[in-house]
Amino acid sequence: MLIKIACRSLWNRRITALMTLLTLTISLSLLFSINHIRHQAKESFTSSVSAVDLIVGARSGQLNLLLYAVFRVGNPTNNISWESYQHIRQHRQIEWTVPISLGDSHRGYRVIGTSRDYFQYLQFADRQSLQFLEGQPFTALFDVVLGAEVARKLNYQLGDKVVISHGAGSTSFIHHDEMPFTVTGILAPTGTPVDKSLHVSLEAIEAIHLGWQHGVPIPGQEVSPQQASATDLTPDAITAFFVGMKSRVASFAVQRQINSYRQEPLTAILPGVALGELWQMIGGVERLLLLVSYLVLFAAFAGLITTLLASMKERQREIAVLRATGARPAHVFWLLQAEVAIITLTAIALSWAAVRGLMVFGQHYIAQRFGVFISQQVWQDNSGLLSLTIFAIALLVGCVPALLAYRQALSSSLAPRV
Repeated sequence: MLIKIACRSLWNRRITALMTLLTLTISLSLLFSINHIRHQAKESFTSSVSAVDLIVGARSGQLNLLLYAVFRVGNPTNNISWESYQHIRQHRQIEWTVPISLGDSHRGYRVIGTSRDYFQYLQFADRQSLQFLEGQPFTALFDVVLGAEVARKLNYQLGDKVVISHGAGSTSFIHHDEMPFTVTGILAPTGTPVDKSLHVSLEAIEAIHLGWQHGVPIPGQEVSPQQASATDLTPDAITAFFVGMKSRVASFAVQRQINSYRQEPLTAILPGVALGELWQMIGGVERLLLLVSYLVLFAAFAGLITTLLASMKERQREIAVLRATGARPAHVFWLLQAEVAIITLTAIALSWAAVRGLMVFGQHYIAQRFGVFISQQVWQDNSGLLSLTIFAIALLVGCVPALLAYRQALSSSLAPRV
């Protein structure tokens, strides 16, 4: 009976109730969206590279190696000789390796020299493989595969010509004009640094540097694309390489062996551990979003209690009539609490539905526009606790007008108004 009366009471005040419901739904939708994006931002960061057990580079700190190998930020302290790479990749516990070579760029975007295994083994997020939006991996010497952001920002299409510049800066005065590349593939958005990279073969990196010494071309020793194609382009060195183990349990043993490698000083890091350490250093964004979430929640309930208090004056006679017909103060209290519960539960359900719809229809746009991969699965491990907390706070907030109604004098409400 109490729920039935509460529903009829809300229907009689449907305009006010609808506006309260709309305000609370918008606030909670914003709260759930921020909470989801906060978790996804952290997961997107810590899942920039997935299914990689080790990252190996020249001897340096693990954060420096992580930054230049995964995020294309900074520069390596040294390179790894091709002989050392070939020796380590033959380890019986290693299933696959993907070498990378850095040092060139195109209009501010890093160029990655690698092998075709890059597109097969490198994964991101929850073990999602790289997918091609258009085209295919490089096959010829001067083919290039573009990340999604590179293609979108620079408006490149399949078949377009790309000239690589020497150096990793946003501005370069030395270009490899004599050996242009042809776009043969464009990767689908991933929300990782892959979107901001251009991918060519290791042999192509060697080819464009034929006739160079100490980072500059030697005058009179220019090499044509035809001459480069006929040359042995086996690399002398690479920047780093990713490792996939046959058994993840062996990662620690192989890491120790690489870190004590005698032929040259190397560093092997566990990407998950390094990503977690880096996030601790730059996790201020998550804390800021968490603060915004709390502010939004405060605003939502401030609006709710304001609306409830504003409606109490127009409901004085309604409550008095209920009291006059035999309703006890406790009945009035629980009636108002039931109305708050109905509005809150409806707002929570509508908010989750709205956030889910936003993620379903906006995921592709967010990934392309902002380079962040947001999962469509909005219900997280703490979502149930968050919803329950919101419901409990709503009931607590509803106690204020309910107590006012409980203490309201019957005579003052039924007294004739002059």
